[in-house]
Amino acid sequence: MSAEHLPSSATGDRAASAGSNPGVIATGNDARIEQRTVVLPPGAMQPAVDGAAVTQLNNLPAYDSAVFEGRDEELRSLAAVPSSGTGVVAQSVRGLGGVGKSTLVLHHARAFLAAGGGPVWWIDAETEAGILAGLAGLATALHPVHAALPLEEAAEWALVWLQGRSGWLVVLDNAEDPADLSPYLGRLTAGQVVITTRRDLPWRHLAAPLCLDTLTPDSAVAVLEGITGRSRADDTAFGELAEELGCLPLALQQAGAYLAQTRTSARDHLTELRRDPAGILATTPPGDAQQRTVAQVWSVTVKAVEEADPHAVHLLRILAHMAPDPLPRGVLDAALPTRRAVDHALGVLAAYSMITLTDSTVTTHRLVQSVIRTTTPPPAAPTRLQRLTRRLLGRPPAPPSTPLTTALTLLLNALPPGSPKETEGWPVWQSLLPHLQAVVTYHPDDSRDVQLAVALGETALYLRSRGQAPVTLALEERALAIVEVALGPDHPTTAVRLGNLASAFSALGRHGEALPLALRALEITEAALGPDDPDTAVRLGNLAATFSELGRPGDALPLAERALAIGEAALGPDHPDTAVRLNNLASTFSELGRPGDALPLAERALAIAEEALGPDHPTTAVQLGNVASAFSALGRYDEALPLKQRALAITEAALGPDHPDTALRLNNLASTFSELGRPGDALPLAERALAIAEVALGPDHPTTAVHLGNVASMFSALGRLGEAVPLAERALAITEAALGPDHPDTSLRLGNLAVMFFESGRRDEALPLAERALAIAEAALGPDHPTTAVRRNYLGELHRWLGEGDEEESP
Repeated sequence: MSAEHLPSSATGDRAASAGSNPGVIATGNDARIEQRTVVLPPGAMQPAVDGAAVTQLNNLPAYDSAVFEGRDEELRSLAAVPSSGTGVVAQSVRGLGGVGKSTLVLHHARAFLAAGGGPVWWIDAETEAGILAGLAGLATALHPVHAALPLEEAAEWALVWLQGRSGWLVVLDNAEDPADLSPYLGRLTAGQVVITTRRDLPWRHLAAPLCLDTLTPDSAVAVLEGITGRSRADDTAFGELAEELGCLPLALQQAGAYLAQTRTSARDHLTELRRDPAGILATTPPGDAQQRTVAQVWSVTVKAVEEADPHAVHLLRILAHMAPDPLPRGVLDAALPTRRAVDHALGVLAAYSMITLTDSTVTTHRLVQSVIRTTTPPPAAPTRLQRLTRRLLGRPPAPPSTPLTTALTLLLNALPPGSPKETEGWPVWQSLLPHLQAVVTYHPDDSRDVQLAVALGETALYLRSRGQAPVTLALEERALAIVEVALGPDHPTTAVRLGNLASAFSALGRHGEALPLALRALEITEAALGPDDPDTAVRLGNLAATFSELGRPGDALPLAERALAIGEAALGPDHPDTAVRLNNLASTFSELGRPGDALPLAERALAIAEEALGPDHPTTAVQLGNVASAFSALGRYDEALPLKQRALAITEAALGPDHPDTALRLNNLASTFSELGRPGDALPLAERALAIAEVALGPDHPTTAVHLGNVASMFSALGRLGEAVPLAERALAITEAALGPDHPDTSLRLGNLAVMFFESGRRDEALPLAERALAIAEAALGPDHPTTAVRRNYLGELHRWLGEGDEEESP
C-alpha cells in the first residue's frame, strides 16, 4: 500500500529541486530543512459536516442595521440568479462606496439560507490572500482537520468540494482586482457566486452587473424614520436631510444613528452638515466608534485613485464644484494637458465608481462632491522666484488657479457662441445651467473675479430669455458689484452690467428702479465710447423703452430716434439690431397715438428680421406682432389677424407653450378676435395667457394685470359681468401698486372698470373712475392723444346718460 502524503506547497517563490527531499524548502542561496508530519484519520478528506447540516453552514456577518429599505427589486434580481446546474455564471453587484452593495447581498444571502440553500460562505475578496483565507476557512468549517493544511491546499480542497455539488452560495465581497478572482471564477460554476465591487472593470466569467444606485427619496426618509424611531411628520427636515445626503444608504445610516444617539433634530444636523460636510461625514455616533463612516470609505477610494492616476484626483476636484447633474464630457476636454489624459482619468474614476460615465456625460454624486470639495487643499502660494519674475515683467500677481476657477473657465469656454437669447444654443445652455449655478454658488460672496461676473450676467440673460425673470435680479446685482470693484464705476463693462440690471428690474415690472440704472449706463457708455458707438445706441434704446414703460412716450421718442440713427449708420440698414431700433421707434409712435407713423417702420423691421434671422425666429414673431398692432390701431383688423396667428405659432414653437412671450401673443390674438366681434374665440386665448403669466411672472406683475384686464373685457363682452368685475378690480389694484396712480395703464384700468360698473348697474361708482381716468390720460399722454379722446368722449357720454337717468343703454 502506498503511503498517503500531502501535495507540495506552491506559496510565493518556494521551489524544491528535482529528486530532493520534499521537505526541503529553498530560499535565496540558503536552505533549511523543515520536517513536517501531518497525520490524518481515515476519511479526513470527506467533510465532517454533511447532510442537512451542510445547508445551514454559514459565516455570514451580522446586519449593520436593522433598517433595510427600498431594495425589493434588486433582491428579486439576485433571487433569480441560478444556484444549481453546470456552468452557472457569477453575478456582480457594483456601485459607489456606501451605496449598500454588501448590505444588499447580505440580505440576499440570509434569504438564500432561510430558503434551504447552503452552505453560504462570505469571503473578503479585497486581496488574493483574503480569498485564499476565505476558501480555507470554508474547508476548515466543513472538516476541522483542514486547519492543519497550508492555505493553498485547504482552499484547493474547498474549490474541489464546491465543484462537486450545487445549491451553495459564495459571496466575494469588495473585490478589487479581476486578476485576483480569475483563477476561481472559472471553477466556481456549479452554485451561485455573488461579487460586490466598487470597480467598474471588465470582469471575465460574470453575468451583466447589477448596478446599485442610491435610494429613492421616499425610501431614504423611511431609513431615517426606522433608525431614529421618529416619523417624517415629527421631524419635518427628514426629506431635506435625505436629499442633502444624496439618498446614500451609508450616509443615511450614519446620520440616523447619530440623531438617535444624540437626540438631536434633523434640522440641526442638516445645518451642521452644510457647514462642515467633511467633518460630519467623518463623525461616528457616540459610543459606536467602530461604525464605518462615509469619509472613511471614500478616503480609501481616493487614495487608490491617486495611486492609479494623480490626474484623476485633480479632475475629481474640478467635478466636485459642478452640479450633481450629468455634465457634457466635452466640457472637460481642456481640463488636463491632453484629451487622452482626460479620458484616462475619467476611466479611472469610473472604475472606482466615483463617477457615472457614459459616452457623452459625467455625473458625480452630490455627497462625493461635498466631501472632495471641502477637503481639497488650498492652492500652493507662488514661489519667491515666480513672484520676482512677474514683478520684473511688469505683470500683476497671478491669481491662484484652483479647481473652482478651473471649473468656471471650462464652463464659460463650453457656452455656445452668440447671445444667450438665441434659441439655437438653448439645448447646450440647459445642459450647462445647473453647473454654472453650482460654480456661482461655491464662489465666495466677496469674490472679485470678472469671469464670475460674466457667468452671472450670461446666466441671467439666458434665464430672462426663457421667461424666468424673477430669479435673475440677484444674479445681475452680484455681477454689477463685482465689476464695479474690479474695473471701476466708469468702465464700459460696468455700463453693460448697469443696463442688464435695469432690464432685470423692467422684466419684473419695476420700471421706476430701472430708470436711474439705464440713465447711468447711457452716461458711462457715451463718455467712454463716444456718442456714435453702437453700444451707445443700445443704451439709448433701452432708456427709451424704460420711459415708454413708465408711460412717458414723449420722453422716449427722441431717444428712440437717435438710437435708430446711430445704429443704422454704424451697422447698416439691414442689420438685425437696426430692426430692433426700428421696432422700438414704431412702438413709441404707437404709444403716442401715431399708428400711421408706426406702420412703415414696423413693416421695414419685419422685412429685415425675416431676411436676417429667418421666418421662424422668435424675433421675427415680435416684428410680426408689431405690424399687426399697427394694423389694429388703424382699424385694419382683418389684416392684423393672420399676422398675429403666425406670430403665436412661431413663438410657441420656439419658446414653448408656457413662456411669457407666448402669453403675450395669445393676448394679442385674443384682442384682435375681440375687435372683430368674436369674444367667444377670444376668451379661451385670454384665459390661457393669464394662466401662463400668473405662473411665469407672478400674481402681482403689471403684465399679469394686463391679462386680467383682457379676460375681464372678454367676460364683459359676453355679458358675464359678475365674472368680469372682480377681475377688472384686481387688474386695477395690481397696476396702481406696480406702476403708480398716474400711469397711463392705470387710466386704462380705471376706464374699463368704469364701463363695467355702469353696465352692472353701479352707475354712481362709474363716474369718479371715468373722471380720474381722463385726468391721468390728459396729464400723461396729452390732450390730443387718441386715448385721451376716448376717455373724454366716454366721460361726456356718461354725464349725459346719468343726467337723463331713464336710458337703458350704456354709453
